Amino acid sequence: MKHFDEPLTQTQADQFGQASAALLRQGTQNIPQNIKYRLYAARMKAVAIKKPEKVRIQKAVLAGTSRNLASGSNGLWDTVGWIAPLVVLIFGLIWIAQWQHNSRINDIAEVDAALLSDDVPPDAYADSGFMAFLKNGPLSDSSNTSDSVRK
Repeated sequence: MKHFDEPLTQTQADQFGQASAALLRQGTQNIPQNIKYRLYAARMKAVAIKKPEKVRIQKAVLAGTSRNLASGSNGLWDTVGWIAPLVVLIFGLIWIAQWQHNSRINDIAEVDAALLSDDVPPDAYADSGFMAFLKNGPLSDSSNTSDSVRK
């Protein structure tokens, strides 16, 4: 005995289809003639108003073809649609490069200012922790203590 969740073989599916068709044919013989006519008319009406299937038509388009604005296409907006992000990308890259350049200049100026103000000895350039020394801020602490020592 088969369970409902087991798939039918092709032979079993064919037998089921033939048995169903036979039962339907047998059942239509008992339907009165006027109901048969109404069912036939309803089926013909349904077939007549059936929506046509959508057919996809592929049109060959060459890249880089010039379009006329009068042709109804959005040629201008198509062009702006891919140029605008490209322009934004270029300006963004330029801005990032400029920002990194300014950041480097500011770092160098900070080191130079520390050396010129005698807060950091020139030997500090050879020390591997020199930038950490400048960034951690012992300069501000040493300037306060050196001022109090000098006074």
